[in-house]
Amino acid sequence: QVQLVESGGGLVQPGGSLRLSCAASGTMFRINAMGWYRQAPGKQRELVAVINFIGSGSTVYGDSVKGRFTISRENAKNTVYLQMNSLKPEDTAVYYCNAVDSSPREYWGQGTQVTVSS
Repeated sequence: QVQLVESGGGLVQPGGSLRLSCAASGTMFRINAMGWYRQAPGKQRELVAVINFIGSGSTVYGDSVKGRFTISRENAKNTVYLQMNSLKPEDTAVYYCNAVDSSPREYWGQGTQVTVSS
């Protein structure tokens, strides 16, 4: 049983920062990549950022977060982080952690709410 445990969501004012964490635990094959997706009310789930867990750790970002969000990894702990700066009201969403292992199988976290509001 694989679990992705997310933390770090909450309420923040526009222009503020938050840091999300996601740790993978349980029996799984080697993790190939981990990342974050988000879903706002009435909208489809969209890519926020993904990082490769193999090699140098290449990254991919959604266009709306480039330059403001940074994804990083800690391979030994099967953990991924998302540093979110210069937050905007349109960043308000449920943020979901995602992991893909080498079998390949895909796993999702329960989601953590991020609300940007004054």
